[in-house]
Amino acid sequence: MKLNDSELTDLARLAVDAATAAGQMIARTRPSEIDYKAGATSLASQVVTEVDRRSEAIILDTLQPTLGRFNLGLLTEEQPDDGGRFSADYFWCIDPIDGTLPFIEGTPGYAVSIALIRRDGVPTIGVVYDPVEETVTYAIANSGAYQNGRPWTPQLTNQTSNSATVLSLFTDRSFLSSERRAEVTQEMEAIADAMGLAGLKIDASSGGVVNACKVLANPPACYVKLPKRNGGGSLWDYAATTCIFSEVGAVATDLYGERFDLNRTDSTLMCHRGILYASNEDLAQRLRAKFG
Repeated sequence: MKLNDSELTDLARLAVDAATAAGQMIARTRPSEIDYKAGATSLASQVVTEVDRRSEAIILDTLQPTLGRFNLGLLTEEQPDDGGRFSADYFWCIDPIDGTLPFIEGTPGYAVSIALIRRDGVPTIGVVYDPVEETVTYAIANSGAYQNGRPWTPQLTNQTSNSATVLSLFTDRSFLSSERRAEVTQEMEAIADAMGLAGLKIDASSGGVVNACKVLANPPACYVKLPKRNGGGSLWDYAATTCIFSEVGAVATDLYGERFDLNRTDSTLMCHRGILYASNEDLAQRLRAKFG
């Protein structure tokens, strides 16, 4: 069943309500219990708190009735993948708290992320709620992006002279201990220099969802993850922001320029072909030439 524009608008409103309610709970709560998932490949993917589970429960309280009404599948970080996403025409993809490490530490960089994805892996709704900024950003495919209920078109080109502007690289904190840190930093500095920019700024303080949002707020900017066989983020880390980027005219692809397959049949992991978010296509092409 193909959802019409009215149905997508109604579902987006429900997702905004769910993300906002969960985010407001998160904003007034500190974790008291921290667990570690078995089999995870990094500290960021291992940790889970009781607040993650409470956030998920709040979200599902709002979205669960839509599963039967619209025959939707469900994929959420805190529950096993039941495979329903492969038979449903659309499925909800939920990250109750992306950026659990900064949340535990009490620093900005975490968010609630909800997407509705078609069976072919294309996101049709993307919602992000930032509990620190108290901001909800969302998009509906072919209907634009919105922030706090108003149409939103971020400025994706810098408004100052290049000589006073730096290139911002937003990345995961695992980059700071990566064997390729020096190499990547050098290549990124070369890109900044070729663009006539003043230098490179690296920010590794946030989770993947907020990293992507920071790209839109700080052009020229990018969020890059090199290909890796295991780990590197999952569908729920990229689904909502991919929809938002598409609607505002920014770039969200793998490092080879192909769209994300947000309904992989063999895994929920997404970094096998790398991750690339960029504030504009010129920057994206330079990054693909270096790392793709």
